[in-house]
Amino acid sequence: MRSILHAAAVLLLHFLLTAMFCVGIRTIGEGDGSGFRFAEAPEYRNGVECPVSVNKLVSSCDPSLVHVAMTLDSEYLRGSIAAVHSILRHASCPGNIFFHFIAAEFDPANPRVLSKLVRSTFPSLNFKIYIFREDTVINLISASTRQALENPLNYARNYLGDILDLCVDRVIYLDSDLVVVDDILKLWNTTLTSSRVIGAPEYCHANFTKYFTDGFWSDPVISRVFHSKKPCYFNTGVMVMDLIRWREGNYRKRIENWMEMQRKRRIYELGSLPPFLLVFAGNVEAIDHRWNQHGLGGDNVRGSCRSLHPGPVSLLHWSGKGKPWVRLDARKPCPLDHLWEPYDLYKGSLVKYQSSSSATSIFLGFSGYLL
Repeated sequence: MRSILHAAAVLLLHFLLTAMFCVGIRTIGEGDGSGFRFAEAPEYRNGVECPVSVNKLVSSCDPSLVHVAMTLDSEYLRGSIAAVHSILRHASCPGNIFFHFIAAEFDPANPRVLSKLVRSTFPSLNFKIYIFREDTVINLISASTRQALENPLNYARNYLGDILDLCVDRVIYLDSDLVVVDDILKLWNTTLTSSRVIGAPEYCHANFTKYFTDGFWSDPVISRVFHSKKPCYFNTGVMVMDLIRWREGNYRKRIENWMEMQRKRRIYELGSLPPFLLVFAGNVEAIDHRWNQHGLGGDNVRGSCRSLHPGPVSLLHWSGKGKPWVRLDARKPCPLDHLWEPYDLYKGSLVKYQSSSSATSIFLGFSGYLL
C-alpha cells in the first residue's frame, strides 16, 4: 500500500508541476508535422498615431508598409520566430509591417507546414512565404571553411529581386539569429543616397584583406575591383535594399559572376559574404553600428563568449558559430544569450522558464545599452 501511495504522490506532483508551467500558454505545432512547439505570441496592435493604409486588405505590394525579408527553415526556425517576435514587440506600428519569408524547396518542414506554424504563432501577422529553388544556386556554391555556410538558403538574399513580388521596391533583409530591440521603422527610414543599392553598418577598421586569398590580392586584374574605392567590411545579415536599383543593375548576375570565378580558382574562403563585398564594398550607405551588434555567436566549440561593442544597441546579432538557443538548451549560455531568451517562444524545454530570473538581471545589467 505504501508503494502505491508513493507512486500516486509522484504522479500528482508531476501533474502539478506541469500545470504550473503550462497554464495560460497555448502550444502550437504539435500536430502540424513540423516537430516544433511554439507558444502563441501576444497580439501587438497599432497605436492611434499609426498611419492607416488606403487598402482595406493588406498586400505584399503596399508601399506604405515596412517590408522585412527573412529565410525560414527547420534548422533556424526557432531563431526566426524569436526575431519576428522581437520586431513586433518593439515596433511603434506592428500592424504596418509585412514579412516576406523565403523557404527552401526541399526543407523537411514544407512551406504549407511553415505557413500554418507562423499563422498559429502570430495570428495577426502580415506575411507571405516564397519558395527558393535550391538548384538556382547549388552549382555555384564552392566549399567553405564552415560547412554551415554552404547551405543554399544562405544565398537566397542574392535573389530577393527575383523571388519577391516585382511590386516590392524596397526591403530590409535580416538574418534569423538576431533580435531587434528598437523600432524597425527607424531602420526602414534609412535614405540610400547617390544611387546606392544597399545600406548596412560598415566596419572600416576591420582587416578587409583577410576575406580574400593571397591569390586574389596577387592578381593585378581581379584585385583592381577595389582600386578606385575605399572598401569596408559589412555584415550581410542586416541590409536595407533598394530592389528597383538592384533589378535595374542586374546585381544578382554580378554576384554570380564572382561565384563562378571562385569555382574556377579560389579567391575567398567564407561562403556568401565575399561576393557581396566584391560587388558593393566601398559603395554602401553607412548605417549606424547600433543596427548590427554582430559576432555575438562566438564559438561553441571553444566555449568563447563575446561582449557588446561600445555604444547604444538597436539590434543584437548572434553571427558566428554559436547560437543562443543551443547554448541555453545545453545550460551553457553566454551572458548575452539571456537578452535573446525573452523573445523565445519555443516550447520544447522548461529551461527558459527556470532561468527567467537570470534573464531579468541580465536585462537590468545591460539596460544602459538598449534603445
